[in-house]
Amino acid sequence: MAQVFGYVLKHHMRAYSFQAAAQNAAKKASGLKMTDMATDPRIFLSIDNCFASKRWTRPSEWIRLIRSMGVRFIEASADNECDPLYCSKEYLSDWIREVNEASLAHGAQIANVYSGHGTYSTLGLTHTDPRNREHMLRNWLKPMADIASGLSAGIGFYCHAFADAVLQDPAAYTEMEHELYGSLAEMAEYCAELGIPASGVEQMYSPHQIPWTVKGAEKLLKSVQAICGRPFYLTIDTGHQTGQRRFLKPSCDQIKEFARRIRTGQGAQSLPLWLGSSSAYRLFDELAAESGASEDERIEQLLQDFDRHPHLFAEYEDGDPYIWLETLGSYSPIVHLQQTDGFASAHRPFNAENNGKGIIDGAEVLRAIARAYGREHADGLPPRCAEVYLTLEIFAGTSQTNQAVLRGMRSSVDYWRKLVPQDGMNLSELISLLPNRREFE
Repeated sequence: MAQVFGYVLKHHMRAYSFQAAAQNAAKKASGLKMTDMATDPRIFLSIDNCFASKRWTRPSEWIRLIRSMGVRFIEASADNECDPLYCSKEYLSDWIREVNEASLAHGAQIANVYSGHGTYSTLGLTHTDPRNREHMLRNWLKPMADIASGLSAGIGFYCHAFADAVLQDPAAYTEMEHELYGSLAEMAEYCAELGIPASGVEQMYSPHQIPWTVKGAEKLLKSVQAICGRPFYLTIDTGHQTGQRRFLKPSCDQIKEFARRIRTGQGAQSLPLWLGSSSAYRLFDELAAESGASEDERIEQLLQDFDRHPHLFAEYEDGDPYIWLETLGSYSPIVHLQQTDGFASAHRPFNAENNGKGIIDGAEVLRAIARAYGREHADGLPPRCAEVYLTLEIFAGTSQTNQAVLRGMRSSVDYWRKLVPQDGMNLSELISLLPNRREFE
């Protein structure tokens, strides 16, 4: 199916190659300052069309809406009626044609395609059954890459999770981790052969969905690059740092205090403690019950268990969106933008109410990305991105009215247009325009 589907999509891609050529010519003629792309990327404002899911589903509808908001570059979500597992190949062939026609008519460009809730809800590429792992790669990921190729777009995705049984077994976890890296490398190779400008996976925020730590993300990028020799990237989401601090490794004093509270009935639940593995919780129960070995012996056993399950713990810094951006922002061709209070990844719009209590400041996002480009390039990582698409990924509630959804989108665009007044400007130019204060002070 994938080969036939790919042929159909390539046919449409050739039919619309003049559009890409015209867009490239327009970029060259725009007069934008060209500097070293390895240190000074071009920045574009984009919108993920997930907000339009189940509302404005025809390409002509969501492209027209997004263009009316003053945004030209679009991320097409699989959730908005282009998922290969839900849609027929004949429909998708027509869908690509409609997207290309509507893009040309409205002066829009599909910058990237992206996965949605469908593949987020499954074990996917790290399924416990190898048949399902193969199915996800062959019948979802590669057809999605064919779609991206037919639109001359990049691709980002998330379609894997580790079952608890795997997390509890260090050897099984290591094996599945390597299995995932191999699948991602195969995907990176496939995308490169199709001429897709960039492919990558999204960062998450809990142990069963890697990469969820900064060091883990670096490891993933280096591992995929080492396997296939092709660049593979990361999508950083400004709200995907809300879970990591629930998974910090406790100190000996914290463990002892928690055990004391349980013994004495002094509100143990008010001191949440993450111990990682099921075996660690069994050891802790014995510690709290003062059964068997001494307290110090139980503590030592717990520490050894922590060391056997390092994949279950985060560092405090992993919960900071700006540290993610300043460390890996130069390897993130797509940055998903959402406003968050730091406690939930609710994909809220950038309106006055949310900005007032939000932790995402647009100016600080740009400065953090600039710091990433100022860092020394580490061996083994892919080339730095020459272009970064700051992509609004705002979710619409099922019961929200159309008017409320569109107000949230327009307020978000208004907020970010003040920071990115013209698409394709170099990051250094945008930084020079920033006020010398935080937006929300």
